Amino acid sequence: MESIEAVVIGAGVVGLACARELARRGFETVILERHGAFGTETSARNSEVIHAGLYYPTGSLKAGLCVAGRKLLYEFCATHAISHQRCGKLIAATSAAQESPLAALQQQGEANGVDDLRRLGAAEARALEPDLACTAALLSPSTGIVDSHGLMLALLGDAEGAGASLVLHSPLQRGSLDANAAGMVLESGGADSLRFKARLVINAAGLWAPQVAASLAGFPKALIPANFHAKGSYYALSGRAPFSRLVYPLPEAGGLGVHLTLDRGGQARFGPDVEWLPQPTPGQTIGELDYRVDPRRADAFYAEIRRYWPGLADKALTPAYAGIRPKIVGPGAPAGDFLIQGAAQHGIPGLVNLFGIESPGLTACLAIAAHAVGVAGAASEQHAGRFG
Repeated sequence: MESIEAVVIGAGVVGLACARELARRGFETVILERHGAFGTETSARNSEVIHAGLYYPTGSLKAGLCVAGRKLLYEFCATHAISHQRCGKLIAATSAAQESPLAALQQQGEANGVDDLRRLGAAEARALEPDLACTAALLSPSTGIVDSHGLMLALLGDAEGAGASLVLHSPLQRGSLDANAAGMVLESGGADSLRFKARLVINAAGLWAPQVAASLAGFPKALIPANFHAKGSYYALSGRAPFSRLVYPLPEAGGLGVHLTLDRGGQARFGPDVEWLPQPTPGQTIGELDYRVDPRRADAFYAEIRRYWPGLADKALTPAYAGIRPKIVGPGAPAGDFLIQGAAQHGIPGLVNLFGIESPGLTACLAIAAHAVGVAGAASEQHAGRFG
């Protein structure tokens, strides 16, 4: 049976960043991806926003990794010629009642290390964006946009340049602990099924990370978190974009609200909303996801957008695309943190599970990778003396 030093399960943006980190540290690395291309799920179906780091509870993994990851990501984009723009963002309070939560959001962002936030009055906000309706706004100059496909292509290029290999059409079928606890035996499916032993495994399967953990014989089932999928639809704007910056409402339950984002060509789109899908179970067979946008959801979009842009014309929105976010807490619960689970939590040397990697996972991908490999390295150094 072939032995491989490191395996990353999932070739989304975080999986590719983890593979890059491992390969650049000198580890023989294989990336298993069940689809026929990298980054076809959450990583390719999002707002492509580089977040500053103000939304997340101070001290959380999301807060720390977003702030660190944002700085790393801007540097990576600059050195790898990835299309991006530090365009800035306005978070709009659309009533006097929202001004106190807006101030609390600013305080939280500053506590997280976001040091360039600026509170604006209504006139100051309209001086920047004349079409914006608000009573106050929070300006985040460090927020930006990035070409997610170009980012993943560059991550993969770095990983392969350092010796990593991407194996497509290879869903993980099962895994088990090696008899001498020196690694895990993994079996992948697909036309060219593989069976091999790996000393290090990073489960970066995104929407399916809990199912992957459940397929590993000997993994404590009680440590697999609940698995929820939240679908978000996007609508494109016909005609000229009314703003030069991103515009967000205050966060809502399950997401950041129906916001306006821009692509690198300046075209505006709105979303995502929140549609909770039926909850998958750990032993469920992974099926195809429905990414169709229901045109009937547009009515709610018009109502939400007109809170901060009353000038939105009727019939100006057309269905664009949808994405699905992996969550480890369900409807009505406070947003969950990233769950990066290593041997200190589950007792299995060399295995790291990445659960609930939703936004700001794109922004934080490089910081998540360094953290996850560090977690794996500490475990492997203790048990195998290989990492350092």
